[in-house]
Amino acid sequence: MQHVRRTLAWSLGLGMAAFAWAQAPAPVATVPGMPPVPDPSNLYSETAAGKMSASVANDLPRVYVPHVRSNDVYVIDPATLKVVDKFKVGLSPQHVVPSWDMKTLWVANNAERTPNGSLTPVDPKTGKPGKAVPVDDPYNMYFTPDGRSAIVVAEAFKRLDFRDPHTFALQGSLAVPRCGGINHADFSIDGRYAIFTCEFTGGVAKIDLVERKVLGYLQLILPGKPTKVVKGPDGRDETICTTWKGMPQDIRVSPDGKTWYIADMMSNGVYVVDGERFAQIDYVKTSTGAHGLYPSRDGRKLYIANRGSNKIHAPPKGPGGVSVLDFATRKIVAEWPIPGGGSPDMGNVSADGRQLWLSGRYDDAVYVIDTDTGAVRKIKVGAEPHGLTVWPQPGRYSLGHTGNMR
Repeated sequence: MQHVRRTLAWSLGLGMAAFAWAQAPAPVATVPGMPPVPDPSNLYSETAAGKMSASVANDLPRVYVPHVRSNDVYVIDPATLKVVDKFKVGLSPQHVVPSWDMKTLWVANNAERTPNGSLTPVDPKTGKPGKAVPVDDPYNMYFTPDGRSAIVVAEAFKRLDFRDPHTFALQGSLAVPRCGGINHADFSIDGRYAIFTCEFTGGVAKIDLVERKVLGYLQLILPGKPTKVVKGPDGRDETICTTWKGMPQDIRVSPDGKTWYIADMMSNGVYVVDGERFAQIDYVKTSTGAHGLYPSRDGRKLYIANRGSNKIHAPPKGPGGVSVLDFATRKIVAEWPIPGGGSPDMGNVSADGRQLWLSGRYDDAVYVIDTDTGAVRKIKVGAEPHGLTVWPQPGRYSLGHTGNMR
């Protein structure tokens, strides 16, 4: 009898192990040169609180705030919530972008409506700027997952410029002609492709990063709006809406790498897209002017900054706030309004995950939001703050923007 029990226990153990193996996500085959994905069920696993790289060990804990209208950067000490430094940069600074190797913060000065774009380097160990590098229209900037190229998002030209990530010598350009207002992006779990938002044409573009070509375009459609099927320029059928055009902003991929969340400030919500099929599969309503997207440090929630207006330029004290989405259920589980009104835009989560830092675009302020309670503190800053970054952050490498870490 004891032998039978041992045999049953052994068989049951083997069966459970086989079941667990069958349920475990398959390893991710990444593009050459890209760091491995340790947890295929959570591509944000290495950005959890406490997972700080040795390369940022001596970096100053600071928040860098670019101001579009005053052409400068304010530096905030997150411990005191005080502005401790200010320095001038190029024209129209939009975002502060951590480099792929996390050794430099780049201020993207796109010099709106002029040919004088530049990138200003900031040393995160001292918080001081260096000499700017001339670059065409750097509205935003990303890095290929293998770290071999910077992707300068030349919004005004509907173009992606692939450049050396250190010298910014041009490696090649990719025209994205049907993506007016190309600006924000995120990357597939294996590094094969990226999806960029097209602010002024109401859709997204899928980019093959291996062959460096456009794979397709997708119009995002608000549920209930009339649609029709037309032939696209490539001869394939496309579903479009002729009575409605959204204004997509930030984009983030789900922890398992399967679905993509796209904030749309005209639609007051986020669209959900299946990345492999490149098809819209859902829409989640938030509050007015959905704009910035930031995963929580545990990869379970997505913080959605709602700018409080559907307009590119709006008055202060709008009905801005933050919606909190649960990745597992795809439901909004909390709403955090800005007391007295505000315009939360771009930013990031603190290294410990306890605070969400966002620029107040129309209110010349920075909001520090408690991620447990939603309580808000405000810091007065300069004219039209935009893509601030919180530094240092956990992670092994940066894909760009205000700290899209992996």
